[in-house]
Amino acid sequence: MDLALFYFLLLGFAILMYVLLDGFDLGIGILYPWFNSDEEHDHLMRSVAHVWDGNETWLVFGGVILFGAFPAAYALLLSTLYLPIMLMLIGLIFRGVAFEYRFKSTTSKKWWSRAFSLGSTLAAFCQGLMLGALVQGVPADSISQSSLVLLTPFTLLTGLAVVAGYALLACAYLVMKSRGAIQHKAAQRGRALVWVVMLAMAIVSLWTALSSDQIWARWFGGWHALALLPLPLLALMAARLLYRDLGRVRKSHHQARDVAEKHEDRPFWLAVSLFVLAFMGLLVSLFPALLPGQLSYIQAVAPDASLWFMLPGVLIFVPLILSYTIWGYRIFAGKVEDYEQGY
Repeated sequence: MDLALFYFLLLGFAILMYVLLDGFDLGIGILYPWFNSDEEHDHLMRSVAHVWDGNETWLVFGGVILFGAFPAAYALLLSTLYLPIMLMLIGLIFRGVAFEYRFKSTTSKKWWSRAFSLGSTLAAFCQGLMLGALVQGVPADSISQSSLVLLTPFTLLTGLAVVAGYALLACAYLVMKSRGAIQHKAAQRGRALVWVVMLAMAIVSLWTALSSDQIWARWFGGWHALALLPLPLLALMAARLLYRDLGRVRKSHHQARDVAEKHEDRPFWLAVSLFVLAFMGLLVSLFPALLPGQLSYIQAVAPDASLWFMLPGVLIFVPLILSYTIWGYRIFAGKVEDYEQGY
């Protein structure tokens, strides 16, 4: 068994699960300024109240795998990306505190709403910033330099792209979990975000390929191009279907509910498929690098004794986390209006 590859794929799985699950969760906060009334904000909060804390479990799990299985990458990553990591954690703390206190407050409710929105947007932007820094390659001497060296046009673009992508996930999630005016508004905003996200994906993909001869050859040289062609084609197809389904939901706002509800869950899964395809494209471009330009997963891996020591815990806790996640979503599988009286 290639334990190094196993933990590399497990780390990728944990990151993907966090992005998909906490992505729409953070997106709810990003969408806050687009919804005006307290009733709408209450609805947005209730839509994720049963899952928001569990979603962040995958972030902790990914950090544990990185620390235990790839300690060299963990040390280098935290040293070079210290500032955006700290800002991300501050944003997550802000939104977590705001989430709990907003339901209990009266006069300060608007301030907790703003803290929730600001914390969500800050955390999402920092995640995109770190993604851009890793893809473009962090300079080896960046530890001794100012963290402002991470602020480049590419990292700023990826930061904004992740914010837009999380907002799109949230719009699709609200379409699935809402009815009436909120659903209509989410579908309308989602259609605009489809264009933004696809444009950002195209620019980031092309920029990444042009910045590396190896990545360019992998995508556009020889038989690799034909083998990888389904990824961008599937992404375009998913975006087209997502745009169409969001339009149908928007048009069906005043129609009978049995007609409108037929496809209300499909936009969410189409948005998820966009993220999965983008993640697969990123993995294809960078493999086997864990920190591009510096460390591959083989160079960063811990000794075999450490990997075997961690394995029983992984085999126990991964199914537990998956079960908890699936249970939370199955228990509250309907519309927010159907279970909101419990809050």
